[in-house]
Parts: sequence; structure tokens; C-alpha cells
Amino acid sequence: MTQKKSQLCSRANVYTQVPDGGWGWVVAVSFFFVEVFTYGIIKSFGVFFNDLMDSFDESNSRISWIISICVFVLTFTAPLSTVLSTRFGHRLVVMAGGLLVSTGMVTASFSQKVYHMYLAIGIISGLGYCFSFLPTVTILSQYFDKRRSVVTAVASTGECFAMFAFAPAITALKETIGWRYSLLFVGLLQLNIIVCGAMLRPIVISGPGTPKATTHENRREVQYMLENEKTRTSIDSIDSGVELTTSPRNVPSHPGVEPEPKADLQQILGKPSSKQSDQKPPLLDFSVLREKSFICYAFFGLFVTLGFFAPSLYIIPLGLSLGIDQDRSAFLLSTMAIAEVFGRIGAGLVLNREPIRKIYIELVCVILLTVSLFAFTFATDFWGLMSCSIFFGAMVGTVGGTHIPLLAEDDVVGIEKMSSAAGVYVFFQSVAGLAGPPLAGKTRVYHPCFFPFPS
Repeated sequence: MTQKKSQLCSRANVYTQVPDGGWGWVVAVSFFFVEVFTYGIIKSFGVFFNDLMDSFDESNSRISWIISICVFVLTFTAPLSTVLSTRFGHRLVVMAGGLLVSTGMVTASFSQKVYHMYLAIGIISGLGYCFSFLPTVTILSQYFDKRRSVVTAVASTGECFAMFAFAPAITALKETIGWRYSLLFVGLLQLNIIVCGAMLRPIVISGPGTPKATTHENRREVQYMLENEKTRTSIDSIDSGVELTTSPRNVPSHPGVEPEPKADLQQILGKPSSKQSDQKPPLLDFSVLREKSFICYAFFGLFVTLGFFAPSLYIIPLGLSLGIDQDRSAFLLSTMAIAEVFGRIGAGLVLNREPIRKIYIELVCVILLTVSLFAFTFATDFWGLMSCSIFFGAMVGTVGGTHIPLLAEDDVVGIEKMSSAAGVYVFFQSVAGLAGPPLAGKTRVYHPCFFPFPS
């Protein structure tokens, strides 16, 4: 395996095959912290529920619409995120997403009505969450092959550690400065997503082939790198920003192969022909909708998402309704988060084994997730809720950390269509993300909120 040498983190990484490491480890760390400040915050939002109900004098169902709208926007705009990532690069989209997330959360801290939060957190932050999360998990999957399952599972534990740390920390912070300033602090903390986005170096896979094909791939690498780095103004600006892979020292030597004429290079850099333009990949490949395996998997994701967010949002109110104090109720959420860490890592290790049909393991985990949700309805005290929280956390971890990376498996669509498939797949989840928490809140009591939606 050969890697294009570069000194600046802003340049694209060019490999002849999936590196299974390299700069991918930096991307994995970035994804960990993106998880912390996206899904980690969403799942920890339940600590604000009682404060918002008292402050706005609203029901739990109406308050739950804040997160429901947020999750709906996050998933509904997934195709837009894919298109923008293809056009402008993952880095720029994630950084813009971080700015939107922080702006929405900071604005929400000044809300006077609950519908102000629908707009601030639901729409503005929701769009930012989409722009931050989806491109990061997509580019991480491109950096890994054999280790993809375990690396993605471990990196996705960021949201679990966030739940474990944020639930008690925000609870204590609210008692000192109030929920508004606590929400403001969280919004400012989410600016770190911009730093994570800056670490996402583009990756180009240039597979070895015939000499002519290799030269053609080099031209594509140049074009890809120039589009992502915004250095298409002139040949001089290109030389200053991106090292050309078509320079003599970078083009592999092949006896008997004539070098490309200089005129062709100028055409690649400045004026691509109509034939070359036709070879550009579509911004969003809808051909995945013609694959039965993807359609089935998309509906699987839709129903599973119904049960993803309600438990973490309602576990604290459920504890309070059973007479458990605020601190111990918050501890239930932290326990759920720690169990989810072990679930994610365990699933990653199991799915990393060869040979194994990963899709079957995922189905077994979903069945157990359904059982764990149903178990909540029988809990009547702290230790009962503790046991259910551990069971649910472990099961939701196995599913939550692997369901998107499994799109890259040949059983679904494969790595070539991973980017477009992820956008369409998450779009399918939008209806479930919008309906899940409000449907649970409509019961007006908390035990039915945990009925097994995924089934």
C-alpha cells in the first residue's frame, strides 16, 4: 500500500486501497467527540424536561416535541447533507454543522415560549446535527475496512460517555446557575464540533490497475483534491495549495506508456471536457432505492428508531414519578450510558470476526432490544429501573453503534454506495424520529412510554 505524502492536514489522503488506519485514527477520535456533542446532548436532554414543563407550563408531550422535531430534521435532511458533502467536502459541511448546532442551543436558552425551542433546537440545531454527524461517520467508514465495525463501535461510544458525564453534571449545574445558563453553557461547548470537522481530511482510493488506468486515476485525484480545497483559480494557486499527483515524481513509471500531453493536463485542471464531466459521480445516487436489500434495511431502521430516544428522554421523569429523588434518577441515565458503552464495544468485537453474517447478529440484537423495552413496564422501584437501564443500554448500544456502518457491507449496498445510502437510510428514519417521543408522551404516564416500539 502506498500513501501520498503530505505535510498539511488540509490535503487529501490518497491511497491505493482502504488504509485501515493512518489518518483514520484521527478521524475516529473526531467522530468520538462529534458523538459527544450531537447524540450525547440529544440523549441527555431529558435532564431539562421537568424544568421546561414548569417554566413553560406545558405537558411532557409538548416538551418532547423539541427533541422529536430535532431528530426529524436531523434525519429528514440527511440527503441534503450527502449532496453538500459530495459537492464541498466533508470537512466544510461538518464545521458549518457545528456552528448551526451551537447557534440553535444558545438561542434556545433565551426562549420565552416552547415553540421558540421548536425553532431553535428543533430546526436550527437539528440541521446542524445532521451536517455534523452523517459526514463524519461516512468518511470514517471510508478509512477502514477489516476494522470498520470495531473502530466505528468504539468511536460511537462518545454519546454514551456524554450521557454518563452530562446527566449528573448538568443536573448539578442547573442547581447553581439555572437551566437557561446551563443550556447556554452546553451550546458554547458544542462549538468544539468545528474543531472536530477541521480534522476530517478527504480520502481518495486509487486502486492499482493498468498504466493507462493509473494515469486516469491520477487525473481524478487532482480534480477531487482541487474541488475540496477550493484552489481552482489557476495553475499557480494549485501548486501552492495542493501537490499535484501528476508530477513526474508521483506518477508511477511504466515502460512503454506515453505520458499524457500537457494540453490534456490543462484541460483536466481548468476546462474539463464534456466526456470527463459525464464521468463525475452523481451528488446523490438514488440507484440504492432499486436494491431490495437496501429497502428492507431502511424499513428496519425506521422501526428501530421509534424506540431509540424515548427511554433516555423519559427515564428521569419515570424515576421521579416512582418517588425516586432527582440525583438517583439522573444516575439511572448514567448507568444506561455505561451499559451502552459495553454494548457498542461488544458488538464491534463480535461483528469484526470473520466469517460471520453481520446482518443476522443485528437482527438478534433488535429482538433483545424489544425485550429490554418491555421490561421497563414491570419496574416499580430504583433497583428494578437500574436493571432495566443496564439491559436496555447494552442492547441499544449493539444496534446504535453498528446499524449505519452495516450499510457498507455487501449484504446491504457495499462501500461504493455507502455515502448515498447513508443519506437515504437516515432520511427513512425521519418519520420514526418525529413520532417516537410524542407518541410516548401522549400516554401522560411514564411506564407505557417504554412499550417495545421496535417490534
